Amino acid sequence: MKTAILTALSLIAFAANSILCKLALGNKTIDASSFTILRLLSGAIVLLFLVKLSSTSKDVLTKGNWMASSMLFLYAASFSYAYISLDTGTGALILFGAVQITIILYAIIKRNILSYKEWIGIFISLFGFIYLVLPGVNTPPLVGFILMVIAGISWGIYTIKGFTSNTPLIDTSSNFIKTIPLILILLLITIKNASYSLEGILLACISGGITSGIGYAIWYMAIKGLSKTQTAVVQLLVPILAAFGGVLFMSEIISVRLVIASILILGGILTVTLFKTTN
Repeated sequence: MKTAILTALSLIAFAANSILCKLALGNKTIDASSFTILRLLSGAIVLLFLVKLSSTSKDVLTKGNWMASSMLFLYAASFSYAYISLDTGTGALILFGAVQITIILYAIIKRNILSYKEWIGIFISLFGFIYLVLPGVNTPPLVGFILMVIAGISWGIYTIKGFTSNTPLIDTSSNFIKTIPLILILLLITIKNASYSLEGILLACISGGITSGIGYAIWYMAIKGLSKTQTAVVQLLVPILAAFGGVLFMSEIISVRLVIASILILGGILTVTLFKTTN
């Protein structure tokens, strides 16, 4: 039950993050570089504050993982820049497809052999996901495609690093803080072309401090109770949650396609969960 609750909270945070990014970058209230910088910095500040309030170890800089930090930065930057040229459906398909493939390949490499029932669940979920986003998919620009693949692989590796985390809040805080050198480099390169508004800054800070920072800490807690296959598949729920978020917050309409896709994805996830064979 604890794992289910933590997983649900983190997936909701991911979906909310997608909505915030869409509002900020889609409406051009801020440029991709500034959004990335503010997102990571606000995440680091909020997480550091939470660590200071907790009774856990305060030695944040000795925790975390430099590889995870690099992947976190690469994901955030690639994601923002990819959406300059990609529409939402295309970007989501590329991102979550790359995430799922990355984590499942890792599970196979680690000799976590999947049962045929798990493979059936994976394919059902993936089919439902493709069915959901395919109507809005156009041939993606090469640069946007490459950037979103990089974002997906980076997020997959960042998630994999979380499998060994015993102190999720501290490790996530450390990972965000360790992106600061990379943030400074990005700032120096792009500061002349910076473009932002109060609305864009607010959206970036909410995205970083709440849906990214806190959301990622919860995610590191959640995956301790998930198999690697489950970790890959459950993230296909994010586009569905984002779509329903669009209905609630942006007056979008629930389509028959969304309902059918939701049933397929949830059915696939249920199959993988019931027939779990890996840790």
